Amino acid sequence: MRVRAKKKLHTSDGPMELDVCFESGVGEFVTLFGKSGAGKTTILRMMAGLSEPEEGYIEVSKEVWFDSRKKINWPVQKRSIGFVFQEHNLFPNMTVEENLHFALQDKKDAGMIEALLEAVHLTEFQRRRPAQLSSGQKQRVALIRALLRKPKVLLLDEPFVSQDLELRLKLQEEMLDIYKRHNASVIFVSHDFSEIFKLSDRILVLDKGRIQKSGRPDEIFAAQTISGKFKFPGVIVDMRQEDFLYIVTVQIGNNLTKVVAAENEVRGLSTGDHVLVAAKAFNPIILKAFPKENQKT
Repeated sequence: MRVRAKKKLHTSDGPMELDVCFESGVGEFVTLFGKSGAGKTTILRMMAGLSEPEEGYIEVSKEVWFDSRKKINWPVQKRSIGFVFQEHNLFPNMTVEENLHFALQDKKDAGMIEALLEAVHLTEFQRRRPAQLSSGQKQRVALIRALLRKPKVLLLDEPFVSQDLELRLKLQEEMLDIYKRHNASVIFVSHDFSEIFKLSDRILVLDKGRIQKSGRPDEIFAAQTISGKFKFPGVIVDMRQEDFLYIVTVQIGNNLTKVVAAENEVRGLSTGDHVLVAAKAFNPIILKAFPKENQKT
C-alpha cells in the first residue's frame, strides 16, 4: 500500500494542511496516533473514498484507487475496504442480521455471521434494528460487518471505544484472528495505549497534519535505555506510600499488578497515567510511557 495525500483542513485551531506520505506492507497493522485534529480520521476517509485529496495518490495491491494527476478516483464500492468509523452507518431499515448479510461478498461465508455474533454476544439481538441497540452494540455490528467483507484494507477509527474492557479484549482477539487469516492490512486510529501496544506492528505519529515519527510501539513510546526481559503497558489505578516506599497498582489488560517503587521512580506519576512495567537488572520498574498531554487526546 502506498499513500501520498495533501488536503487543506479547517480544525478547531484554525486552517491546517494535511501532507502525509507512507507505505504499508501486505498484512501489516499500522496505527495512526496523535492529538485530536491531527488529521487521522481524514486519512481514513480519503482511503475509503469518502473524502478526496487535493493532490496525491492511493495504491493498494498494485491497484490505483486515486491519482490526482491521472484523474483516477475509484468510488467507495469499488475499493476493497472494510471501515468502522465512530459513526456506525448501519442501514436503519434493516435488522442486524440483514445488515450483515448485505455485507457478504460471498454467500458461502454466511456461517461466519452466526459465529461472529456469538463471539461478541449479539446473537439474541440479530433480529433487532439499529434504533433498538445501544451505541456499543451498534459498534460491534459495524465491526463484524467490516470483517465480513474480507477486505484488502481494514480502516478502523477507535472501533472499541464504546466497549467495556472484557468485551474490548475479546473483540481485539477476534479482529486479529480474522485479519491475519485473510492477510488484510489495517490502518487503525486509537488513543488507548495498551490497545496500541497489543495490536500494532508500526505506529505513525501525526502532529498538525504531518507524520513526525514512524516505528514499532516500543521504539515510539518506550524509554530507549531500558533493555529488560519484559515491558507491559498499563494504567496506574492506585498509588500509596508505605514507610519509605510506594506501592503502585497498575492495570495491565484484565489484571492488576502491584509494583514496589522508590520515591524517585514515582516522581511525576499519578493515578490515570499510562506507564510501562519493565525490567531493569531483574527488578520491575515503572516508566511513564509518553508525555501526559498526549495521553487523553
